[in-house]
Amino acid sequence: MSPAVPEPPALPKVRIGISSCLLGQEVRYNGGHKRDDFLADTFGRYVEWVVVCPEVELGMGTPRPPIRLERIGGGVSLIMPSTGADYTDAMREFAERRVAALAGMDLDGYVLKKDSPSCGMERVKVYQGAGPAAKDGRGLFAEALIARLPDLPVEEEGRLNDPLLRESFVTRVFVHHRWHEGEKEGWTRASLMGFHERHKFLLMARNQSAMRRLGRLLGESGRGEPVEALAAAYRAGLTGTLSRPATRRGHTNVLHHLAGFVSGALDREDRAELAETIERYRLGLLPLVVPLTLIRHHVRRQGVEYLRDQVYLEPHPHELMLLNHV
Repeated sequence: MSPAVPEPPALPKVRIGISSCLLGQEVRYNGGHKRDDFLADTFGRYVEWVVVCPEVELGMGTPRPPIRLERIGGGVSLIMPSTGADYTDAMREFAERRVAALAGMDLDGYVLKKDSPSCGMERVKVYQGAGPAAKDGRGLFAEALIARLPDLPVEEEGRLNDPLLRESFVTRVFVHHRWHEGEKEGWTRASLMGFHERHKFLLMARNQSAMRRLGRLLGESGRGEPVEALAAAYRAGLTGTLSRPATRRGHTNVLHHLAGFVSGALDREDRAELAETIERYRLGLLPLVVPLTLIRHHVRRQGVEYLRDQVYLEPHPHELMLLNHV
């Protein structure tokens, strides 16, 4: 009997910043909230939330007159139209302080409220004169957050309704957590190489050339090169590679690579079943979870040591069922 591959350890809770209203806190300008069930109930079982409402924490109160972004004199200002009050400087100063505090809290991700003049990540309305608003702004708090923490996985709840973006964000969050754990232990060349090996197929699904470049970066580094500089260069490449969701073509390529590790030990019928399942996924007839579950089954049965720690096989908790929709 082939040795069984041990089940991976339970995934730890991750720490994620979030706009307070998305968890049901009644902090919006009208005294309401925008509770998101996936974030609060489903993903929330695996998360330690750090809640932030920039407008309330700045002292605007709830309820309060609405604020908006306005283009004034070539710049973007945060204005309360009903009173004419300008909150630009106050919000920027608050955001700088709050983000500095968040930077020391070991966050693994952040979920922002879409369309918000403080928290919107993209396409926030910017008004100018009497004409229609242009959807080309970014909330002032979100702007400070992304500038200060460029490697942090950040999304807004509206985009998380897209199954591809949702799966990609959650994957990035857990990768970020594992990177943090490596930082705490102190990176060595050996541990960086180990991290890369465990994430090899996850990176391949997004950009095979980038995966190879990151491998060469580590493999060709000189012994006299500071490990800190090497880790920083690797992390920049890691962030860039994970910034886009994997495509069906990318996943299909990885599935074929993984199949190569198990096919030799399969009989003709099982090989045909595996090949057909991957092909049906490629054609969009099956979700990713189906061929991936089949490959995991063969990996366990055969005890394929090289694939035991591959993050691609379990990028996030099964209970989230994110791979059922991509």
